[in-house]
Amino acid sequence: MLGFLYRRLLYMIPTVFLISVVTFAIIQLPPGDYLDTLAAELNDSGGLDEGTMQALRDQYGLGQPMYVQYIKWMSQIVLHGDFGISFEKNVPVNDLIWDRLAWTFGISLMTLLFIWMTALPIGIYSAVRKYSFGDYVATFFGFVGLAVPNFLLALVMMYLAFKYFGQSVGGLVSPQYLEQPWTWDKFIDLLAHIWMPIVVVGTSGAAALIRIMRANLLDELYRPYVVTARAKGMSEFQLLLKYPVRVALNPFISTIGWILPTLVSGEIIVAVVMNLPTTGPLLLRALLVQDMYLAGSLILLVSILTVFGTLISDLLLAWIDPRIRYQ
Repeated sequence: MLGFLYRRLLYMIPTVFLISVVTFAIIQLPPGDYLDTLAAELNDSGGLDEGTMQALRDQYGLGQPMYVQYIKWMSQIVLHGDFGISFEKNVPVNDLIWDRLAWTFGISLMTLLFIWMTALPIGIYSAVRKYSFGDYVATFFGFVGLAVPNFLLALVMMYLAFKYFGQSVGGLVSPQYLEQPWTWDKFIDLLAHIWMPIVVVGTSGAAALIRIMRANLLDELYRPYVVTARAKGMSEFQLLLKYPVRVALNPFISTIGWILPTLVSGEIIVAVVMNLPTTGPLLLRALLVQDMYLAGSLILLVSILTVFGTLISDLLLAWIDPRIRYQ
């Protein structure tokens, strides 16, 4: 395992490097750059004259070849931890992303716990009581969770919360707490708001894992080792948790690699609809105006999270399933 861990850590270096190259190249693919987008937005008010455009292009280094811009960007990140300057906001990218990244990561972890706490027991019940009324109900809601877009679910839940419970919707705290320091009342207000994005974002992931857990557990319940353990007199509950459920947990562990980055960056529309202070709306705006350092930094961080998530899932799989060996 240690040898596998060392190799994977070494492989991560060229992987992250290639990801950064591809990310930077994709952001540069649309014609023009940030200044062209800015000039188009200011077109009604006269736009920017050529002299101002050239001065700004020299200031931001946009007139240089793409590989020069990439080397400048990456060298600042590697040597100084500096992700560059946001063109639109004219502030360091570091000042923009870490606050939002903390909120995003916190909501993502709570959503991941919600997904597991929901999908695991329901998936086990559906497999053990297959074709029962409860199984049909879980299957129905599972398909609904997969079919209904998350942003539509967010709009419905916000309407119901406002209409019938009088709760302020949008954001993570009520308007009166926005500029206030953290107090116990503000924390309670946060708890009253944060459950909604967790449920909305986690619904589709939970629905998918319920189906996966049910299918995998059904495959294991009738294996010879289960029949043998039952014939030796082991109780059904102990048998279920010790053998087939443990094997069927593999999909839960293996999804860490893609669930974490999906939760962090994949629900951009939900974050916009619910006015969440996460990285989603910031990334969307950066891509729209071609703010390449801000957009590139966010995509790079999410890509690194994917690499680390895959590593964590591989290590946990080897720990939970003794049949897996890394040579």
